[in-house]
Amino acid sequence: MMRFHGYFRSSSSYRCRIAFNLKGIEYDFVPVHLVKDGGQQKSESYRALNPQALVPTLEVDGMVLTQSPAILEWLDETHPEPPLLPADAATRAAVRAFCAVIACEIHPLQNLRVLQYLEASYGQGAEGKEVWCQRWIGDGLAACEALLARRPATRFAFGDAPGMAEVYLVPQMFSAQRFKVDTSAMPRLREIVAACEALPAFAAAHPSRQPDAEG
Repeated sequence: MMRFHGYFRSSSSYRCRIAFNLKGIEYDFVPVHLVKDGGQQKSESYRALNPQALVPTLEVDGMVLTQSPAILEWLDETHPEPPLLPADAATRAAVRAFCAVIACEIHPLQNLRVLQYLEASYGQGAEGKEVWCQRWIGDGLAACEALLARRPATRFAFGDAPGMAEVYLVPQMFSAQRFKVDTSAMPRLREIVAACEALPAFAAAHPSRQPDAEG
C-alpha cells in the first residue's frame, strides 16, 4: 500500500490526488499540516523522508518519492491505464510544456514559504501577498490560455479525455480563485476546469473533500 504525505490545500498534493483517482489507485493518507506547530513539514521525522521539507511525499515499495512531477511520471509509467500523457511525441512535448508553465513558472512563486518570506522580510500583509499572487498566477495562466488557443478545440486541453494537463491545471485554477485572480479572459481554461469538475476523479480530489480540510 502506498503512503501519501500531503496537505489538503497544497497544489502539488492536489495534482497527485487527481492522478490517483483517475487511475483508481488506493493509498494511505498521512496529513502534514503546513502551518500548525510551526509547520509539521519542518519536523525532524518528516525531513528524514523529504529533506526539502515540502509536500507531497510518496512512500511505496521501499522507495521515497518527492516532487509531484516525478511522482506523476512514475505513476504513469507504473500504472499506465488510463494514460496521462498522449501517445505521440509531439503532443507529449506540448503537454509537458503546458504543465511546466504551471509547475516551474507559477507554482514556485505562490508557494507558502515564498509568501511567508514576503511577510517576514518585506512586511507584506495579506493584501500585498494577494497582489503578488495575482501578478504571477495571472501571467502564467494567460500564457496557458494562449498555448491552447493554438490548438484545435477539444473537450479537454489536448483531446477528449483528461490527462496530465488537467492534473496540473485544475489545482492551479483553484489557487487562482483563492487569490482572486481575474480569469475572465481565459474562457478555454474555465471550460476545461468545468468539464473536469463534473468528473468524480476530480470532484473527490478537491481540497474541501479531504480528511484534513479546514474551513
